[in-house]
Amino acid sequence: QERLDHEMKQCHRNGTQLALLFIDLDHFKEVNDTLGHDRGDQLLVEAARRIQQCLREVDTVARMGGDEFTVILCDLCDASDLQTILPKLLKALSASFQLGMDQVFVSASIGATVYPDDGQDIETLFKNADQALYVAKGAGRNRFSFFTQALQEAANFRAQLTHDLRAALVTQSFRVVYQPIVELATGSIHKAEALVRWLHPSRGLISPAAFIPVAEASGLIVDIGDWVFHQAAAQVKAWRSQLHPQFQISVNKSPVQFENPNPSHTPWSKHLAARGLPGNSIVVEITEGLLLSTSDGVVDQLLELHDDGIQVSLDDFGTGYSSLSYLQRFEIDFVKIDQSFVRNLVPHSTDLALCQAIIAMAHALKMKVIAEGVETQQQRDLLAASGCDYAQGYYYSRPVPSDEFEKLVGATQ
Repeated sequence: QERLDHEMKQCHRNGTQLALLFIDLDHFKEVNDTLGHDRGDQLLVEAARRIQQCLREVDTVARMGGDEFTVILCDLCDASDLQTILPKLLKALSASFQLGMDQVFVSASIGATVYPDDGQDIETLFKNADQALYVAKGAGRNRFSFFTQALQEAANFRAQLTHDLRAALVTQSFRVVYQPIVELATGSIHKAEALVRWLHPSRGLISPAAFIPVAEASGLIVDIGDWVFHQAAAQVKAWRSQLHPQFQISVNKSPVQFENPNPSHTPWSKHLAARGLPGNSIVVEITEGLLLSTSDGVVDQLLELHDDGIQVSLDDFGTGYSSLSYLQRFEIDFVKIDQSFVRNLVPHSTDLALCQAIIAMAHALKMKVIAEGVETQQQRDLLAASGCDYAQGYYYSRPVPSDEFEKLVGATQ
């Protein structure tokens, strides 16, 4: 910060600009977890060297801790110079790293802000660079993003949303809707996915895509997730009596919930037992990224779910980093084919071949397969002919409140 303060004063005297960059190495944690901290440290040293090679002698690079670097680019005549420097940095950091006998690929996300245009004090510049980095990472990584006024407004919106989410937990402004998961061989419905919706008092219905990332970043997803689970547990109890004795409801569980369990909350399996429900009345949906975690806490929780009879479903399969070893290690019960493979499903297509390969692999590992995003009769027929077990999507129904769901099931029986 002293260096930044010095350079800002220099720019002020000279009438020039400077840029502050926050650089975050993408997927560094996976390198640390799989190859060990020594290799991770080697990667950081080499990354710092590559960053320095892209800069001038007058520029400054510093490690901020973890896998983040801060760069000060001094005496810029024009902020447009960044359009040359930033792609150069991304290219340098996306080239392979040779760590002993291991060849590793990572990439970087970069957030950039300019003095004095974007801010005139250190705190503002740090906040701006952090917001720009957040956008770069959210856009798919291996990217850079500039701070803009729109980013400031988005940050203000996220802060307000966090405040409102806390209030919504108190006032219980959330709703749970259910999307049917249909057995392809029979057309029967004895599974559903529980999805949370938020009816905001002034903004109306807020999309989960807008509030779930905010809930995860703030840690509020832990309490929201528990609330959804309790609603689903009460609902599955009723539907096992009314609709099907083996009815199952799937509940999404975020990596944040696994990594930050609330010790004051009753474990899900104990809550089910207290309701007189078996573990397999609930399916926990997880993302592929969670399987990369080697945290003892996460591993123990996944194995506990299995021991308690709660089944596990791997969501959005095919879009992340899964390997067969992960699937076997955690004894996954269901894989859900991501809708990106289903969307363009036509005869003789690559997507159909991929779906068939996933189905064959899953069945060989004794797992059932659910296809997401099914919207047409043709998609449904191709999946059924390929041996897919279940389908879910707007072809059958959008997510609906419990009373509408019951009518839907009644109409199919």
